[in-house]
Amino acid sequence: MHMVDLTKRGMAIRRKVLGDAHVDRAEAAKTDFDAPFQALITDAAWGHVWARDTISLRERSMLTIALLAGLGNDHELAMHIRATRHTGASEADVMEALLHVAIYAGVPRANHAIKIAKETFAAMAKEETP
Repeated sequence: MHMVDLTKRGMAIRRKVLGDAHVDRAEAAKTDFDAPFQALITDAAWGHVWARDTISLRERSMLTIALLAGLGNDHELAMHIRATRHTGASEADVMEALLHVAIYAGVPRANHAIKIAKETFAAMAKEETP
C-alpha cells in the first residue's frame, strides 16, 4: 500500500476509534520532535493493525484494553476505555477483558485497571449528563 494511502486510512480509523476531539488535540500538540512518532502510530497502529477487517473494532478494543492493563500502561488504558464509546465494547466487555488480565497477567494489574476503568466510565457518564 502506498504511504499516503496508509496514512489516510490510519488517520480515518484513528478518528473513528478515538474521536475527532482527541485526534485534533494530538495533532495540535504535535511538534517537529514528535512528528515522526505520530506518523509511525498513525501508519502502523491505526493504518496497518486497527484498519484490518479480520476482527471487529469491539474485539480490537477489548484486546487493546487487556494488553494495556496487563502491561500497566495506565494513561493509554484510560484513553482506550474512553474509545469504547466508538468501538462498541460495553462495560461488561471491558470487565471480561480485565478478568483475563487477572488470570494471565496478575491480580494487582487487573485491580488497578478496574479502578481506572471505573473512574473513566464515571467521568464519561458525567460528560454525557446535561
